[in-house]
Amino acid sequence: MNGYIRGFWCECWTEDLTKTETPAFHSSFDAHSAGQADRWIAIALRTITPALDSRASDEAWEWLYEGRIETRRALLCSKPCTVSINQGSTRITWTARPALFLPLAHRRSLELPPCAYDFKPHTVVQPTMIVYSWDAVFCLRRS
Repeated sequence: MNGYIRGFWCECWTEDLTKTETPAFHSSFDAHSAGQADRWIAIALRTITPALDSRASDEAWEWLYEGRIETRRALLCSKPCTVSINQGSTRITWTARPALFLPLAHRRSLELPPCAYDFKPHTVVQPTMIVYSWDAVFCLRRS
C-alpha cells in the first residue's frame, strides 16, 4: 500500500459540561494494532480510577471488564470507537479510529529523525504557559 502503515489514531479530550466551550485536547497516541489502541485507553482508565467518584469509577471498571471486548472487536473491524466517563461536571473521552501513517525518515523507536530538529515550532501564548506544536513535524522519505 505504497509504504503506508495501518494503525489507529487515539486521542483523549476533556469537556466541561457546565460551559459551552469546545472540548480540550490532552493527548494522542499512534497505535499500530487494535490491541495497542484499547490498551492505551485501559491504562489511562486504570491510572485515573482511584481519583474518580464512585459513579465514574463504576463506569470505568464496567468498560474495563465488559466494554473493552466490544471496543476491541470494533477496532479489529476498522470501526472508530469512543469511550467516555463523567466525573462531576467533566466528561473525559478517549477515541480510537483507523488511520494510515506515513513512514518517517530514519525513525528509530522513540528517537526523532534529525530533520525534526530543523522544525521551528509555532507558539500559542496563553495566560500562564506556552504550548509548542510538534504534531506538525513530518519528515517524509524522499523517493
